[in-house]
Amino acid sequence: MAHSLRVSDGFLQQLDLVLKDDHSLPMDLHAELKSCFTGTKPTPTIPFTLLRKLHIFLETKGFPVYLHELLEGAEIFTPEVKLPERNPQLVARLDKIKAKMANEEYRRITRNVNCQQINRYGTIGDVGKQVRSAKAVVVTIFNFLVTVVAAFACAYLGSQYLFTEPAACVLSGLIVASVVGLAELYVLVRTMEGELGEM
Repeated sequence: MAHSLRVSDGFLQQLDLVLKDDHSLPMDLHAELKSCFTGTKPTPTIPFTLLRKLHIFLETKGFPVYLHELLEGAEIFTPEVKLPERNPQLVARLDKIKAKMANEEYRRITRNVNCQQINRYGTIGDVGKQVRSAKAVVVTIFNFLVTVVAAFACAYLGSQYLFTEPAACVLSGLIVASVVGLAELYVLVRTMEGELGEM
């Protein structure tokens, strides 16, 4: 906060010119003004309290020169505020609290994010289920084909003992393979109905 004025070098000379008459400055006021202008300061500064005393003195003695005329060209002096050094323990504690709050904020933001999510349609676990169901379908189709082919081969080879013509053997193999295939399809449909009913 500003508590003094930075005045020009001619302030004291103008003040001396004003006070040249028989009105002399009181000793304490003169000493205070002198102390403001002596020293190693690059530009002299005068506190507001001293300016108030000077103003009261000029008014009581009836000087025709006003204080603002003397202070022409002066500027408010605001000293640089020196902040005290922060306690290193306090700084470390604040850093720890900031890190903790940042982690909590991160957890709050990412609490509904699933790192296993592959896309908006499902997760990696869903892909595993789909692969298992596709594997089951492939095994079922392979099992169906092997069963039908094996039934045809058995019927064809077994009918060679009964029939001498190859056409009769093929026809008996086809009939047996068709019956076995239809039975496999029936069992497959019943199984799929049961799985769909459980879903």
